[in-house]
Amino acid sequence: MHLGILTGGGDVPGLNSAIKAVVNEAFHHGWTVTGFRRGWAGPVATDPLDLEGTAAFRQELTPQFARTIDRSGGTILHSSRTRPSRMKADGLPAHVKKKTPHADAGYVDATDHVLAVIEAMKIDVLIAIGGDDTLSYAAELHERGAPTMCIPKTMDNDVFGTDYCIGFSTCVTRSVEMIHRLRTAAGSHERFLIVEMFGRNCGMTALSAGYLSDADRTLIAEIPFEMERLAELMTRDRAANPSNYAVCVVSEGAMVAGEHIIEKGEADAYGHKKLGGIGERIGVGLKGLTGTNMMIQNLGYLLRSGPPDAVDLIVAKNFGTMTVQLIEEGKTGLMMSVTDGHYTTKPANISTKGEHRVNVAGMYDTQNYRPKISKVEGTTMYLR
Repeated sequence: MHLGILTGGGDVPGLNSAIKAVVNEAFHHGWTVTGFRRGWAGPVATDPLDLEGTAAFRQELTPQFARTIDRSGGTILHSSRTRPSRMKADGLPAHVKKKTPHADAGYVDATDHVLAVIEAMKIDVLIAIGGDDTLSYAAELHERGAPTMCIPKTMDNDVFGTDYCIGFSTCVTRSVEMIHRLRTAAGSHERFLIVEMFGRNCGMTALSAGYLSDADRTLIAEIPFEMERLAELMTRDRAANPSNYAVCVVSEGAMVAGEHIIEKGEADAYGHKKLGGIGERIGVGLKGLTGTNMMIQNLGYLLRSGPPDAVDLIVAKNFGTMTVQLIEEGKTGLMMSVTDGHYTTKPANISTKGEHRVNVAGMYDTQNYRPKISKVEGTTMYLR
């Protein structure tokens, strides 16, 4: 059997561990594995009539090649936010340009091309590792007749259908460490510390980091906040702290009540603009209301970089191994999942069927802007 594999969207620690697990388990069965470079851009850049001439967009994966890749973060296959079903026509390779026009002027649906590549390469099952966007396209391919399997990853832990996504634990672990480090400077200068971190639509990363680091206030993407109320709370926190400082953790997708999410740049293929700037907005607002000096830190790519922690190692390895075991059983069209503490599967298109968000009623104090776990008993380990 010949497996294909790719990683799409933002990189996270643990991707290489999943890739290695797939390769090792596949070779245990005597199968071969081909990695597509740069996510869905790899199949698009491959010419089914000239596989040799476009070989640079693929990587033959063997146990020897993958032997040490799990010791570092990122993805050895590289990544992109390419969406084959909606691509700018003027940026396509020549061998794709005559494919199906998209309903939007200037765009092309390259799905027929991707299906032709899978057929030409004789790939039996294509494994996609990614978030909502990457996995939704994999599910689309499966529905079009190309067997796929899905492995969820995202720093935000927001893929619907699983309690856990690769990358989340490392993100939170690093966040807590960095928040504690930043306390020394905030305390030395008696300032408000505003820490901005991942969370476009789901505030789970900020909620967990704020909860575990005992930040004074935590602002999540799900609940707009009042600047005046935040200023009042932070002023009170600072006065109660012997070191005369206060800490606020904020999701990048959080919003001031009555305002809009702060975005910039052009939208990617899935319609998402880059987030970033809510920390600065809070800093300006609090400075104007309180006169207190600010420290503003966007943790950003620091949370993506470097090797995975033990949780992301074990989940990634088990997701990769389980994927191949299920393929060996003749199963495809599934997404790997952790549900109620157990490894299981869901339909490949499950990520398109709902949203994974913070359980605000059970885990967040909307008046005081901080985590509040109503009842720990019965709650999943990752507070879902």
